[in-house]
Amino acid sequence: MASRRFLQSFRESGRRRNSLVAVPFALIALVTVVDIVSPPDVHLGPFLVAAPAVAATFTGPRMTAFVGAVAVLAQSLVAVGRTEVSDLNHTYQIVALILISAFVTFFAHLRERNEQAVTQLRSVAEAAQRVVLRPLPVRSGPLRIASVYLAAEAEAQIGGDLYAAARTSDGTRLIIGDVRGKGLSAIGEAASVLGAFHALSRQESRLQDLVAHLEVSVTPDQNFAVHDGGGRGDDEDLAESFVTAAVLDIPDAAAELHLVSCGHPPPLLLRAGEAIPLLVRVPAPPLGLTHLLVTEHTAETFTFGVGDTLLLYTDGVIESRDRSGIFYPLRERAASRCGQAPEPLLQSLCADLVRHAGGRLGDDAALVAIERLPAPG
Repeated sequence: MASRRFLQSFRESGRRRNSLVAVPFALIALVTVVDIVSPPDVHLGPFLVAAPAVAATFTGPRMTAFVGAVAVLAQSLVAVGRTEVSDLNHTYQIVALILISAFVTFFAHLRERNEQAVTQLRSVAEAAQRVVLRPLPVRSGPLRIASVYLAAEAEAQIGGDLYAAARTSDGTRLIIGDVRGKGLSAIGEAASVLGAFHALSRQESRLQDLVAHLEVSVTPDQNFAVHDGGGRGDDEDLAESFVTAAVLDIPDAAAELHLVSCGHPPPLLLRAGEAIPLLVRVPAPPLGLTHLLVTEHTAETFTFGVGDTLLLYTDGVIESRDRSGIFYPLRERAASRCGQAPEPLLQSLCADLVRHAGGRLGDDAALVAIERLPAPG
């Protein structure tokens, strides 16, 4: 989905650029005609420099140079029409126009090269993210699951939202999280957490033990940080890497779920037209920060019966704002969609979220919906 949104944005950007190419040529034509018909003491030729300058802001160096050449030709025609090309005033204008056109063409080259580098970097990041963020299974025991990842606009750096599910001997374990920071480093951190989750989910019988081992996968090597030689303090280095996460254990046989919340937004339980936040009594700090605090992870139990739907999400959803600066009211919007199956529920919420944000998400967002189905007869 992230790749499709990026390619669509890229194509739309290309179409906008093609439509804007007419602007500098229209400006050249207008200035040329007005300059020719103006009184002898009025000279509008200097305004022609605006044409290549405008072109350099949205097109490549070749088109910018072509616009500059057309502007020089137009200035020469004005000189012939009003006096002659060798007229000193027009000579200076033509020379100045050539120099400025060369100058802005060089900057158009630099801008295009930077855009290509950003495009390549984002393509690599998206490819890495697709490898890291595997699709969740549609069914896991008595659970029906749907997931969606919404990428931010192409201009924003890709984020480190993560989710995963794993089957155990008696149920399903899930994780949803958000890595601090963006770009390839955030994807690498997400890969570390997800790798540890998949490796340990079947080995650790207690949820709190699983979370404790996930903490180890995120916590920086303090010995390395002390000898790193960077310009910042050790505490600042250690505090910069953390992951908010909600880790859940949903048994097949019992109408309940167990939750360890590590600084993550509370899941919403959709039941009977309500969206109930699952607020834990003893929240833990984000993964990667517990070395700064004395912490013991606690798994808390909530009812999760047949027909209930659990909604997990990252802060990119609830921190999305509209033009008035109002945050997206996820709890209200989710409550109004109680009773929907996971897949249509997420489709509806995502469409509503994008509308709320005016079509431009400022941060990546992930949602996971889990519905408990009746046990097979």
